[in-house]
Amino acid sequence: MTDAAALPGQPRGGVLSGPATARAVNVLAPNPSAMTLDGTNTWIVSEPGSALAVVVDPGPQDETHLRAVIETVEAAGKRVALTLLTHGHPDHAEGAARFAELTRTPVRALDAALRLGDEGLAEGDVVTTGGLEMRVVATPGHTADSLSFHLPADRAVLTGDTVLGRGTTVVAHPEGRLGDYLDSLRRLRSLTVDDGVHTVLPGHGPVLEDAQGAVEFYLAHRAHRLAQVETAVENGCATAPEVVAHVYADVDRSLWPAAELSVRAQLAYLREHGLIGVSDTG
Repeated sequence: MTDAAALPGQPRGGVLSGPATARAVNVLAPNPSAMTLDGTNTWIVSEPGSALAVVVDPGPQDETHLRAVIETVEAAGKRVALTLLTHGHPDHAEGAARFAELTRTPVRALDAALRLGDEGLAEGDVVTTGGLEMRVVATPGHTADSLSFHLPADRAVLTGDTVLGRGTTVVAHPEGRLGDYLDSLRRLRSLTVDDGVHTVLPGHGPVLEDAQGAVEFYLAHRAHRLAQVETAVENGCATAPEVVAHVYADVDRSLWPAAELSVRAQLAYLREHGLIGVSDTG
């Protein structure tokens, strides 16, 4: 048995749904899979004593889940006033339009195509619904529209898919860009160093109690994978599938398609930085 304290980020054990901080409550969506882990975490965030709540990532188009989120808000004596999206992947955003219909609330997102209402979201914006303060942090890389939300009063950050509660995030080429993703991890690390953030509220998986440890692990993991890919190319691997077979030989083959997308992003990064000259076509 592995000591939980030794795992990256010190993941919190126990039931995933329920209160996570003084201001954040999770309602777990019923969409578990290899890519979504236990399911999508739908976060309800509100200032203690306020009658208004903000919902982050309503999740998939699942009527039972969407209504469960509303019932959780109402059971706390509050009502949903605003919906935010960390990014546009269906497991986070597909249910947003229906959720907005049920709650009669606007949806704010970086991507204009996902918004319902006049306001979007951008780096530096501050959400102040019901006295709550959430700061918008642009964290592209997993997708171009990925955002995180800094919750200063709880010394926490909602990371969507940029940092997960278990395992690591797929940065899938061409939608994902590894250079942007590494910059976003460094941005999150600065929140842990300069702003005292210690809790990660991820889009999937358990809450992490050591935000800096989690981000440092992610950065080290990416550096290690890049070195492995670079070595594979130097050893004659000329295509992404060949690199996957070399680097991910000890990984379940069912995960190789996702690994190949990640490898393509790594190859693109290495080419952009002049570290390899191979032209990947396979």
